Amino acid sequence: MKTWIALTIGIVAIALIALFSFYLVNPNVENPLITLNALNNFGDGFFDKPSPSNWIREDQITVYPDRIVIMIPNATLSRYAATKSMDPVFDVYANGIEIKPTSPEQIHVGDIIAFRPNINSIELVVHRVINIGTDEHGWYCITKGDNSAQTDGKIRFGQIQYITIMIIY
Repeated sequence: MKTWIALTIGIVAIALIALFSFYLVNPNVENPLITLNALNNFGDGFFDKPSPSNWIREDQITVYPDRIVIMIPNATLSRYAATKSMDPVFDVYANGIEIKPTSPEQIHVGDIIAFRPNINSIELVVHRVINIGTDEHGWYCITKGDNSAQTDGKIRFGQIQYITIMIIY
């Protein structure tokens, strides 16, 4: 009986190793649980996205039995398009609270910003800041939707309209 159980466990283990190996060496197979790219990026924060900055202090929040009051000067309400680029953080039915930044120093890696993709655009893109730098034209940030494959390229401070400081589900 013990031999039968050991043999069964061994066969299952070999099958799992073979299946796992197939997904690792075959880049044309999509697997949402694990890919070679995911393993390569495991130590680079692949599974852990930077968190947004803390914009609301505890002394700005008052909890009453029938309501919560959060004092945020110059805040506006935002809604989101059904692009799914920021799933699962927020989607079309979430409400956001945002503020207008006054300097690039207010923008941090991990923040979710609303920006115009180009100077003549009326649409706003809402994505997470993944990198900040400077070049010959000055300050820029790189943004990317959490559920997007590619970055948005360099975004200049003049393109940024808002910083999302709260998502209400």
